[in-house]
Amino acid sequence: MAIKDTAEEWEVRATDTPFVGKKTSVRTDDVVMPGGSVARRDYQVHPGSVAVLALDDEDRAVVIRQYRHPVRHRLWEIPAGLLDVPGENPLHAAQRELYEEAYVKAGDWRVLTDVYTTPGGCDEAVRIFLARDLSEAGGVRFEVEDEESDMELDRVPVDELVRGVLAGELHNNCLVVGVLALIAARNGDGLDALRPAEAPWPARPFEA
Repeated sequence: MAIKDTAEEWEVRATDTPFVGKKTSVRTDDVVMPGGSVARRDYQVHPGSVAVLALDDEDRAVVIRQYRHPVRHRLWEIPAGLLDVPGENPLHAAQRELYEEAYVKAGDWRVLTDVYTTPGGCDEAVRIFLARDLSEAGGVRFEVEDEESDMELDRVPVDELVRGVLAGELHNNCLVVGVLALIAARNGDGLDALRPAEAPWPARPFEA
């Protein structure tokens, strides 16, 4: 049997949305279980996200350090952001986030990996890109606000990030998955064998 996730949808007898926030909402579904019983499942409805592992010529990753209130931590992360427009091309969103958060553009883009961040309680899907051939972006810098106004920007060697991940010192989901996927790709068929930047993404379909 192929080890591959498959799409499937169980019957929903009733659904409700008890909370609607600025970017996400909470949904309650009554789902028919195997055997016929019905169980209530509460989960966060999320528009989806993109993240970018951007590597420079010295094998350093562009990282940001930002306060995250739900976990009461200031975390090292890779540039990332929401898919603000339904059906938005994730590559375009990733290019926008890299520009806005790091003031950087990239000449080479690949899909590094796709993940569901917390499938037991949230439907968020994230596409993590690998960006190379970096250069400084032109134009006006993005005006930051709220947590982003206190955000730090740096470039850290990939080996140092791997060490921090395995030591339990770095915790951001996209950074951890992105860095380890990078190492796996290098040890496998190589970075040039990664999927193209416009590869289909069934979790968040888009128009090229």
